[in-house]
Amino acid sequence: MKTYQMYIDGQFVTSTSGQFFDVINPATEEVIASVTKGTVEETRAAIDAADKAQNAWEQLPAIERAGYLRKIAHGIRERTEEIARVISSEMGKTLPLARVEVNFTADYIDYMAEWARRYEGEILQSDRSNEHIFIYKKAIGVTTGILPWNFPFFLIARKMAPALVTGNTIVVKPSVDSPINAILFAEIVHSSGLPKGVFNLVHGAGGEIGQELAGNPKVGLVSLTGSEPAGRKVMEAASRNITKVNLELGGKAPAIVLADANLDLAAKAIVASRIINSGQVCNCAERIYVQREVKEVFTQKLVELMKKVRLGNPLEDETLDMGPMVNKQGQLHAQAMVDEAIKAGGRCLLGGHSVKGKGYYFEPTIIDNVTNDMAILRQEIFAPVIPIATFETIDEVIELANDCEYGLTSSIYTQNINKAMKLISRLKFGETYVNRENFEAMQGFHAGWRKSGIGGADGKHGLEEYLQTHVVYLQYDQNI
Repeated sequence: MKTYQMYIDGQFVTSTSGQFFDVINPATEEVIASVTKGTVEETRAAIDAADKAQNAWEQLPAIERAGYLRKIAHGIRERTEEIARVISSEMGKTLPLARVEVNFTADYIDYMAEWARRYEGEILQSDRSNEHIFIYKKAIGVTTGILPWNFPFFLIARKMAPALVTGNTIVVKPSVDSPINAILFAEIVHSSGLPKGVFNLVHGAGGEIGQELAGNPKVGLVSLTGSEPAGRKVMEAASRNITKVNLELGGKAPAIVLADANLDLAAKAIVASRIINSGQVCNCAERIYVQREVKEVFTQKLVELMKKVRLGNPLEDETLDMGPMVNKQGQLHAQAMVDEAIKAGGRCLLGGHSVKGKGYYFEPTIIDNVTNDMAILRQEIFAPVIPIATFETIDEVIELANDCEYGLTSSIYTQNINKAMKLISRLKFGETYVNRENFEAMQGFHAGWRKSGIGGADGKHGLEEYLQTHVVYLQYDQNI
């Protein structure tokens, strides 16, 4: 069985702890690799390496920093198939989606490299004679990234690329469920000739390694993509040093289907949103509100589409629609959510059970007759489950949709621009998709409201998360 290392200060190293953790293929429950388990001391060493490298890295012209990013993007494209298969084997993603993730990652790194000549400061008008006011945009310093398992490869780039192009260095910790792809990323970084210490990779449990990445006094920004409880722990650790936090946490996205919607389009988009990555995507539709007069016909369309969903081992059949859940815990959580909804009065129209046998599979599931006081409409499902609720008026559905602790994404299906604009103006979510699936663009800004997070990623505004301002008041003498 193959073993994998960490990447610290330009070298691949095995932890002095002598401990390893297994990586399990969720489609087969087989152990596919063993990964060295880092210590707090080694995490500090990685942070120290990033700190030591940061000043020289920041002094390079931004366009030179971008050149390294382009080399990394090129290296990723050369290993697309290998990386996609690793992602599929360690977290159960379908191969076509894994390939999309790898290629999108390379494109994202190239996109962020383009900002090297574009991000800028300002010159302000002064109230005084003979004075200029300059606003410089400067690197924060050492940044850290704590990653989830659902889009494990892309999320390295989402944190690394804007950090590096703006002159920061970074230490990344992947999920213990999907660490192998991150090691391949580190191999590509190493081959690019990136100066040592600029990018570092450590492995281990969030309770130990993650706390150091958030609480170390040399860290200027910690970025986490994960659950709300994990976000709280990161904030607590970061608060000791008043460290800046960037958090993308949970989502409970409402999808609102009005009576005048193109029902076929809405049904297709919502089903795609629930089965992509086996429903394990924080920005995809998690609760469906359908206007009463089209409820029956629309629900039947959903059932017909979900019945056609094919699931299985992604490495054995590339045409499958869906793979397994990432781990046993996810499978059990989905079952518990469905069981609780049915007990509370929900009606199971399709699926509703874990698939027996090897692998952490869960059936494509539709639960009707749910209400906002049920857990299935209040807590993340993170599984291929569609809960359906009914509403009468637009004002009612606005209230239902906003009745939520989270505020990441939302979607609307209607052919009436006035109704769409009314909903857009009153929905309290960081993103709203109209008549399309829930999937953001790299040039947009992916950011949640309320308990869905702090700060955001992508585009100009995501880049600026990795910058801080330095204001200079320059008084000069004209009488020379």
